[in-house]
Amino acid sequence: MHLAYPAVLAALLFCTGLYGVLARRNAILVLMSVELMLNAVNLNLVAFDVWLRDTLHAGQALTLFTIAIAAAEIGIGLAIVLMVYRNRGTADVDKLRDTAEGHEPDSATGAAA
Repeated sequence: MHLAYPAVLAALLFCTGLYGVLARRNAILVLMSVELMLNAVNLNLVAFDVWLRDTLHAGQALTLFTIAIAAAEIGIGLAIVLMVYRNRGTADVDKLRDTAEGHEPDSATGAAA
């Protein structure tokens, strides 16, 4: 197997995830895009591990650590998004500038009241 095939697929996955992070407004879709980027990294780690014929399988071990970190990240991220949605009524990232409750910006000066 050529190394170019999984590398191109991983690059496409990573670019799709990067577009999702930069273009999406919904926080859950942003988290899904981050997961897509992490899966592209995992694909590269395993592909280079097979290509280099590493006897220690360091790429596969790093992939397991990445999967564990991604699972923790998505668990904490979804919990935060759900709490923000319950408190604010929206998961739109653009509308969540001020995280403090009751501090609406003053329309004349733009400063917090």
